[in-house]
Amino acid sequence: MFDYDLLVLGAGSGGVACARRAASHGARVAIVEEAEIGGTCVHRGCIPKKFLVYASHFAHDLCDSKGYGWNIKEYSFSWSDLVSTKSLELQRLEGIYRSLLLDSGVKIFQGHGHLQTNTTLKVNSDTISAENILLATGGWPTMPNIDGIHLAINSNDVFDLPSKPDRIVVVGGGYIACELAAVFNGLGSEVTQLYRSEMILRGFDDEIRKNAYQEMVKSGIDIRLGQNVASLSETPGSLSVNTTSGGKISADQVLFAIGRKPNTSNIGLLELGVSLNDNGAVNVNEDFRSSISNIYAIGDCTDRLNLTPVAIHEGRCLAETLFNSNPQFVDYRNVPTAIFTQPEIGIVGLSEEQARKEFGNIKVFKAHFRPLKHTLTGRETKVFVKLVVDVKTDRVLGCHMIGDSSSEIVQALGVALQAGATKAQFDQTMAVHPTSAEELVTMY
Repeated sequence: MFDYDLLVLGAGSGGVACARRAASHGARVAIVEEAEIGGTCVHRGCIPKKFLVYASHFAHDLCDSKGYGWNIKEYSFSWSDLVSTKSLELQRLEGIYRSLLLDSGVKIFQGHGHLQTNTTLKVNSDTISAENILLATGGWPTMPNIDGIHLAINSNDVFDLPSKPDRIVVVGGGYIACELAAVFNGLGSEVTQLYRSEMILRGFDDEIRKNAYQEMVKSGIDIRLGQNVASLSETPGSLSVNTTSGGKISADQVLFAIGRKPNTSNIGLLELGVSLNDNGAVNVNEDFRSSISNIYAIGDCTDRLNLTPVAIHEGRCLAETLFNSNPQFVDYRNVPTAIFTQPEIGIVGLSEEQARKEFGNIKVFKAHFRPLKHTLTGRETKVFVKLVVDVKTDRVLGCHMIGDSSSEIVQALGVALQAGATKAQFDQTMAVHPTSAEELVTMY
């Protein structure tokens, strides 16, 4: 009756994972993508962002090397070289993603897909039918409706700028804004960050937020809290940023990183009556099923937990459920995550505020110290480590860390929390010395 058993709209990480897993179980699968195979993570998010983070961190390493006897007299940075090598690698990755799909037996349709009915979709001149349809269309940066907004860029644009701005204003206080502010600061740009609220990184542990703010300010980023952009205008040789406080900032580039919105418009969902929330996200149940029984959705277009590994896991769980008689569900507790500021942040589990609200009686263990590496470099960067523990069960509810390699450390902590580790078990674990991570098992 149908051309395919599963039709996936969107070839980002989640869509590709679901398509390949479904095909491995014998399903007839097609995937539709209007841009590059690999989606936001590969082309406009995680991967190119991490390349920029690596590049900017070399400035710190070169400076710190003097404390260890290195005398590097001359060095320079080329933005164009970075963009060029980054682009070549992303092209290679797209080729790998495309090959993985084709080798799995997935048919690729390149173009904009629009649902005609709950079982048919039109892409270019083709009309495709499928018994099941998966929406994996991701998200897209939001921009404010202010005068002069056409002069600004968003987080999608930042990876292919023709030149590195000497002065940049970053608008926003979430993790994307903070990461990109740190990147350009590390690369030598003069960075001003505007955030309308009272503290950056809303939704994270309060002490993590404050420590991150302090470290970013120490590094040279001019963070102005309680301020926003009122309008933008062009002046000879620069942009003029008019703030809500009445001030003016001159800049070469203005970057808005104020949030992302589910990419669900203009694909036929409203016409079909698919239930969306006020932000445009697809409402789904625990089976990823939308209000129409054979239409499913995963990843950022559901606006639940917008992380690449979560979308991949959701896609695989759906494929197992639909095509392998192996119903699987996603456990959204204890998902490790990282913020690639400098120093970076690693988090898993509940914040202190969340734990107090949910469990009431908790204990908090903290350490704040200068890492061994910087006793010779002179850099004032501090490491902050925090454990949140349920008094009744002694179970560790949350781990939070700011410092080099926090993202690597928190991955292992995620396993511990998922296994239900207690503070006593942390204490019984031998430390690796000398490391910053040893504080996690030596806090009494």
